[in-house]
Amino acid sequence: MDAMEIIQGFMKKEQIEKIGKYCILNEAAKKGEILFTGSSLMEQFPINELLMNEGMEQIIYNRGVGGFTTTDMLENMEEQIFGTEPSKIFINIGTNDIGDASRPFEEVLASMLENYEKILVQIKKRLPEAEVYMMAYYPVNETDKVPDTEWAKTMFVNRNNRNLPIANEAVKKLAEKMGYHYIDVNAGLCDERGMLRREFTVEGVHMYANGYQVILNNLKPYL
Repeated sequence: MDAMEIIQGFMKKEQIEKIGKYCILNEAAKKGEILFTGSSLMEQFPINELLMNEGMEQIIYNRGVGGFTTTDMLENMEEQIFGTEPSKIFINIGTNDIGDASRPFEEVLASMLENYEKILVQIKKRLPEAEVYMMAYYPVNETDKVPDTEWAKTMFVNRNNRNLPIANEAVKKLAEKMGYHYIDVNAGLCDERGMLRREFTVEGVHMYANGYQVILNNLKPYL
């Protein structure tokens, strides 16, 4: 077993444990509140601390899981979506699908959109009154602070600032098809090159709290 397989094994174990914890948390969750769900870009959103800093009173449950794809979400809809019975759902899922460097971008985008639609169809059936906000994918920084790792070598093959706008346009069309909201809350995240600002990013993809503060400012009209 090589190093990458070991890392993937640990990640899978953590994901399973996290889903188990969400299952228990959902039992006590107040129904009819706001839900944030998706992959690591949502899981790492420190929404409740930022809300407290702002003096905002919204109740928001975060059910993001790092490393999750649309396939993973389809397998964990109860824990990630239905368990809190939310009135508003903010979704950021699909960047790990797009990040699959083993297939052409067009192929991964098509399969991601197919799964994304299946997710939305289930929401429409189970939570017909819920407002759903499909979030635009955030920009990335393909040059600054990129680590010298095996993962980094393939990190931006498909998930880059050329392809992400294409994916966003496709998600926007899917939102229109489903009668849901597409929201772009990325204003202020990019530098003059069109890349995620250096001071906001950990390693080109994930963000520090200062980046999420910008996103929260843009999200406020929808919360």
